[in-house]
Amino acid sequence: MKLSILDQAPISAGSSSQEALEASVQLAQSAEKMGYTRYWIAEHHDLPGLACSSPEIMLSYIGAKTNKIRIGAGAILLPYYQPYKVAEQFNLLATLFPGRIDLGIGRAPGGSAEAAMALSENFLEGVREMPKKAGELLHFLNGDFSESHMYSKITASPVPEIGPEPWILGTSRKSALMAAENGTAYAFGQFMSDKDGAEIIRQYRKEFKGRGKLDKPKVLLTVSAICAETTEQAKDLALSSLLWRIMEEKGEGIQGIPSIEDSKKHFQNIHQDPFIKKPNLILGNPKDVANELRKIKEKYQADEIMIVTIVHSYEDRRKSYELIAKEFLK
Repeated sequence: MKLSILDQAPISAGSSSQEALEASVQLAQSAEKMGYTRYWIAEHHDLPGLACSSPEIMLSYIGAKTNKIRIGAGAILLPYYQPYKVAEQFNLLATLFPGRIDLGIGRAPGGSAEAAMALSENFLEGVREMPKKAGELLHFLNGDFSESHMYSKITASPVPEIGPEPWILGTSRKSALMAAENGTAYAFGQFMSDKDGAEIIRQYRKEFKGRGKLDKPKVLLTVSAICAETTEQAKDLALSSLLWRIMEEKGEGIQGIPSIEDSKKHFQNIHQDPFIKKPNLILGNPKDVANELRKIKEKYQADEIMIVTIVHSYEDRRKSYELIAKEFLK
């Protein structure tokens, strides 16, 4: 089984966006050395604590700083954009970095309602047209519009020798069926869903129609995981992520991922056990985390596991991925 990384480019409290983005580059470089299959970076807009609003720009920088690891967007939020422009951008990346580019597309807003309005005059209309936009994007990437189509005479140039690999990302039956109908690989975001992902993935596999370069279903499962030398250390690291997400859900956005010390004080002051309700998170020592990943791979029948890790310290984040790689990829 393959392991990969999803990076949301978190900003640690007391750090700048520039430091967060440089840490993302360093994470991609480390992932390559550790043996991870691919590194994806996410798109978010004016969300406190997350730095990357333009994956395509970051990928050009990361591609130049790495050599062989696959890199991609997880995901480009297609309702905001015209498919032709996205195809041009990722064909250009695939031309610069042959055989290394993934194009994940999703339909989440990636930010507040106000940010969605600033990005698009009608985001909801873009969501409604997502199946059409996804189909057009794939035709541009494959260069296979019918002769009668108005776009048949234009090319999303430059045309790379090895095109970007398209993925549809989601957390619902609708996204799974869209991937199946279009014959693309499918990435299920279990880390942000309480739905029965195993059943959704089963439906994708059942309905998959081989088209283009992919002749059989291909599934990636994204999970949250935090690993440390001991389970107690991993729980301490997780406090920062748990507090940040709680405040975000309350609309009390923290301008960065809080420190362990501040997180401990918060939960002590309100006399709350942050783990009383089991979070959607795998955490523990390397052996326990590896065992959980193996179980979830079997349960979901995933071809690949992608891990997202949010902690305060960039070094602790890198170490978490390193410990998992040493245990799981050895």
